[in-house]
Amino acid sequence: MHVVPGLKVLYFGTPVVLISSRNEDGTANLAPMSSAWWLGQSCMLGLGNSGQTTANLLRERECVLNLPSSSMVDAVDRLALTTGKPTVPDHKVKQGYRHEPDKFALARLTEQASELVAPPRVAECPVQLECRVVSAHPFGGTSSHATAFEVEVLRAHVDEELVIPGTHYVDPLGWDPLIMKFCEFFGGGRNVHPSRLADGWEMPHRLHPVVA
Repeated sequence: MHVVPGLKVLYFGTPVVLISSRNEDGTANLAPMSSAWWLGQSCMLGLGNSGQTTANLLRERECVLNLPSSSMVDAVDRLALTTGKPTVPDHKVKQGYRHEPDKFALARLTEQASELVAPPRVAECPVQLECRVVSAHPFGGTSSHATAFEVEVLRAHVDEELVIPGTHYVDPLGWDPLIMKFCEFFGGGRNVHPSRLADGWEMPHRLHPVVA
C-alpha cells in the first residue's frame, strides 16, 4: 500500500562530489555536494546560493568534480558543516556550520595541479573531472535560493585500476562511489559512516552505529 506523506526532502541518492574551485584570492576551496547528474560530456550541478562554491563558479567559470570512493567517507564527513564563506549566513550558523579557510587541510586531502583549469584536483579521488561552466540558471521557483550549473567536462582523470583494459570505459564492478541519500552515507548498498550533515539538518532517522 502506498501512502502520501507529503515528503519534505526528495533526496533519494546520488554520488558525492567534492567540488574544488578557486577563491577570489587564488586559494582553493573544496566542498562536498551530491546534487549532480551526467549526460554525455556534460554535468548538471545544483548548489545553494549562500555557499562559497557558487560564488566561485559564477566568477571563475571553472571547477573540478572529484568523485570519492566509499572508502573516503571519513575525509568527506570532516568537511560537513563547514563553509569557505568568511561570514557564515545566519541559517547555516543555526545548523552548526563554521567558516573553514583551508578545506584540503581539514579533510586531510592533497591538492594536485589540474591540466586545463585553475582549481586543483583531489589527488586521493579515483575520478577527477576538470570542467568549465557553460551556463547558470536560478533554480527552485520564484523565491529561488539555488543555482543550476551546466558544466562541460574538459578532461577526465581515472585511476588506471578502474579502467577496463583495452577500453575507454570504467569497470562498474571496481567503482564503488560514495552515495548520499537523505543526508546519510552509503557505499556498496550499506550505511558506511555516521553523518554530521544529517545531524545538522535534523533528519529524523537515527541509523544504527556503523561497525567497521
